Amino acid sequence: MPIEVVRFGVGHRRPQGPAGTMGIEGRVIHSDARGVIAELAFARGGAIAPHSNPNVTWLVVIEGGGWVQVGDERIRVQAGDAVLWPADIDHWAWTEHTAMRALVVEFAEAAAAVPAVVEGVTRALPNPGGVSRGEGQLRPRRIQRHGPSANLEGEPS
Repeated sequence: MPIEVVRFGVGHRRPQGPAGTMGIEGRVIHSDARGVIAELAFARGGAIAPHSNPNVTWLVVIEGGGWVQVGDERIRVQAGDAVLWPADIDHWAWTEHTAMRALVVEFAEAAAAVPAVVEGVTRALPNPGGVSRGEGQLRPRRIQRHGPSANLEGEPS
């Protein structure tokens, strides 16, 4: 089975965001009966209008910052914050003086199923070579340096 790659970010977004948004570009990364994953890029002054939905949703801020309100509680968010939007509770997000990029992960299943999705389930992988745990080693990394720093130790420039 080939690896599926979906491109998002600059050059891959819809110029107008989802219904009920202003100043937002977006790209659906995945959508099926289990839920939706999308990237949203808020311009300065961008906003998702107040709304609710029947699904548990996470807004994961990956760049910049803005504001989020859930019910009557309002907070400032920044890159590295993940905000839970509970099912059937009014919520919205907006920016003022900065831009913000976020991933939205919406689960179509009941909220009780979320921990199982996050924790995951492991399964045995095929072991055609018969290698047991802990055997082997990483292949040495070849670093090719060019220019004046070619003979220096450390990371390539």
